[in-house]
Amino acid sequence: MHFCIIVQNQDSLGKITSKKNANSESAVSAIRMNMESDDTTFDEQVFHDLVAAFYRRVRKDDLIGPMYPENDWEGSEQRLRDFLIYRFGGSDRYIQERGHPRLRMRHAPFKIGIKERDRWLEIMNAAMEETDVPGSIALDLKVFFEQVADFMRNAEE
Repeated sequence: MHFCIIVQNQDSLGKITSKKNANSESAVSAIRMNMESDDTTFDEQVFHDLVAAFYRRVRKDDLIGPMYPENDWEGSEQRLRDFLIYRFGGSDRYIQERGHPRLRMRHAPFKIGIKERDRWLEIMNAAMEETDVPGSIALDLKVFFEQVADFMRNAEE
């Protein structure tokens, strides 16, 4: 299964143009290769642990936490976990349940500026450290998360 990040821009006439984010796709390819190598054990459990560690922090965060529905923490966790598993070549459960990711559309109701992007990355990086994501994959995941987080910005500071 193959999926890539599509960056959409709107020109001065309102026409939407799209282009594939090659850097993000390179990071995904590198992670997939590392996941398949003989010396690295990296499966869905790693994403499960990573996302659980991420949401433990998000629940307590005063900037990012309020963006999540108080009564749906488990659902939020499941959606991110399923998205990451799908994105990196695992089960297509996310697509079966939610359809195309449409990340920008799904996050449009929330103000996501530089502070929010940076905090999200800070929390995700701490979760990666806590869960000991293998170094061969951690760097590529960081690149992927930085690109996606920046793509999600919809507000100027």
